[in-house]
Amino acid sequence: MKLILKWLLSGAALLFVAYIYSGVQVQSFGAALVAAAVIGLFNVVLRPVLVLLTLPVTILTLGLFLFIINALMFWAASGVLQGFQVNGFAAALIGSLIYSALGLVIESALGGLFTKS
Repeated sequence: MKLILKWLLSGAALLFVAYIYSGVQVQSFGAALVAAAVIGLFNVVLRPVLVLLTLPVTILTLGLFLFIINALMFWAASGVLQGFQVNGFAAALIGSLIYSALGLVIESALGGLFTKS
């Protein structure tokens, strides 16, 4: 139940990112749900590999390079999907920052809602 709710809220968060930032466009809620799933899949599969491969750069930049990796995951998702468009890398960076902040809020809210007893 928590996973489905997180997926739905992540889709809504992606629509919110598109609403407040013009560099990201989402055609519909269905497209936002698919994009949220693909971004999540990329973050589970590709992100750990990229973090490991770029570990020296990440250490050298004191972790700031992780923002670049998040932007790449966001941008890559827009590259493979119809209905989800990101206008360049700078837009991907800003959009991923907003989306990540909303993801933290969602995770915090769901953590309080689904507490382990």
